Amino acid sequence: MNSKSTRVGIVMGSDSDWPKINAVAKALDEFDVGYEVRVMSAHRTPHIVSEYATSARDRGLQVIIAAAGGAAHLAGVVAAHTTLPVIGLPVPTADLGGMDSLLSTVQMPGDVPVASMAVGMGGPRNAGLFAVQIMATADPDLQTALAEFKEKLVGKISAKDEKLQASL
Repeated sequence: MNSKSTRVGIVMGSDSDWPKINAVAKALDEFDVGYEVRVMSAHRTPHIVSEYATSARDRGLQVIIAAAGGAAHLAGVVAAHTTLPVIGLPVPTADLGGMDSLLSTVQMPGDVPVASMAVGMGGPRNAGLFAVQIMATADPDLQTALAEFKEKLVGKISAKDEKLQASL
């Protein structure tokens, strides 16, 4: 956990997932958004997942990001126990490259929504950024920070284009 006011919960099915998803925390840090990180399993510790999700709002959380690989049911189980927005983050796996994680995360039944990010690539960073966007709907400071972030992206890509054009 970081020292800022905790607004986002990051849960993962295994501690071995952290190196694959820690870009979530880095994105939140860029916007000075506090978070907590926990390991829990939809299948091995369902009672802990239930308690975590049902108490999340009372503990000040506004968004939960749930990362899991394989039979990635963590986001769905969390979503079943809370009214907070849940972002599912499928973790790449050795056997199927994360396709199993993606399908387990994205194929939610009606009435139990989970926003799903990409496997690998920009998925973890986008999960953090999407959490910021959700919270920015009610936070003018985050709205301003996101607008500045988007402007910096324009400058970054424009600079890359100029460099490419000069090299042609």
